[in-house]
Amino acid sequence: MSDTRESIADQLGTTPAPAADAPAADAPAAEASAPQPPAQEQAPLREQQLDKYGRAYATGRRKDAVARVWLKPGSGKIEVNGRDQETYFARPTLRLVINQPFDVSDRNGQYDVVATVKGGGLSGQAGAVKHGIAQALSRFEPALRAAVKQAGFLTRDPRVVERKKYGRAKARRSFQFSKR
Repeated sequence: MSDTRESIADQLGTTPAPAADAPAADAPAAEASAPQPPAQEQAPLREQQLDKYGRAYATGRRKDAVARVWLKPGSGKIEVNGRDQETYFARPTLRLVINQPFDVSDRNGQYDVVATVKGGGLSGQAGAVKHGIAQALSRFEPALRAAVKQAGFLTRDPRVVERKKYGRAKARRSFQFSKR
């Protein structure tokens, strides 16, 4: 095997590379003498994106709902359309949905959220606010992006209501069949 490498290298006018299975005699000495570069911290690939007031802005979407979300450091107060989250989202499950990005990133009670939501129903609006909070959180603290993305909160949920078809009562439901 090494004879053919040397003959090919002679034809090309280059030096042959050492075979992978052949042990390198001076390799341990080279590794010991070469200075190791200092271990650098994993710097986030993205920069912090803030407006002139020190807030992170993001848009969240779910079904027909669109939420505009502003995130800033604070006491954990969440305000939706000028009302507190307990009043706007009366069901506890919807409040749990909104707080999921903070639970995943261990940032409960550290950020204030101001959101405006339009369109859709309450469930879609809660999903839109969650999507917006996750986006804004990753813009405020880029190091949290991996955790929030792995939980699936940065991806917009593409599921929407299927349209009604002609000749049908709804999207798939047929009209009642009458035999007689």
